Amino acid sequence: MFSGIIEEFATVVAIRKDRENIDFTLKCSFVDELKIDQSVAHNGVCLTVVAIENSTYTVTAMKETLDRTNLGLLKVGDKVNVERSMLMNGRLDGHIVQGHVDETARCIAVEDADGSTYFTFEYPENREMTKKGYFTVDKGSVTVNGVSLTVCNPTSNTFQVAIIPYTFEHTNFCDIRVGSVVNIEFDILGKYIARLQQI
Repeated sequence: MFSGIIEEFATVVAIRKDRENIDFTLKCSFVDELKIDQSVAHNGVCLTVVAIENSTYTVTAMKETLDRTNLGLLKVGDKVNVERSMLMNGRLDGHIVQGHVDETARCIAVEDADGSTYFTFEYPENREMTKKGYFTVDKGSVTVNGVSLTVCNPTSNTFQVAIIPYTFEHTNFCDIRVGSVVNIEFDILGKYIARLQQI
């Protein structure tokens, strides 16, 4: 369980393909605090630490994860938003994030908002997925590359988010351009409500 409040970004230092899986080795400031089997969200994807060595750690993404997320597009040197799992004795500053990315979206617009930046994202329109709660609502929550955000101006397959300068500078939003592919996780509450309506 995560909150969508990014701790920092890690840098990809090595990528190794192992049959259908890919091992990603990364470097960040809290490597010395990690343990094998610990869950860490990478661009919003919950992955398990499988190795720690030389101030780096390694996680493995399987085919299902690679097919559904943007992790397969990563290159050595890329910045990845990271968040360790949530402590249950603190405030929930973002929203309930499972680390189970639903699909990817593509950035279709970046607009200056006189200090902040508006990003617009588009995802495939699918009525069956919408019935299951895979959609956004105005002022609702959405996770983009692991960042908990508030939705603005949603349509049936697009939404906008406003990024303040701090978030822009401390997450990989600083690298998102028109055409960039991001991971999105829709709000779990919407999925449960949609499922209850089908019963």
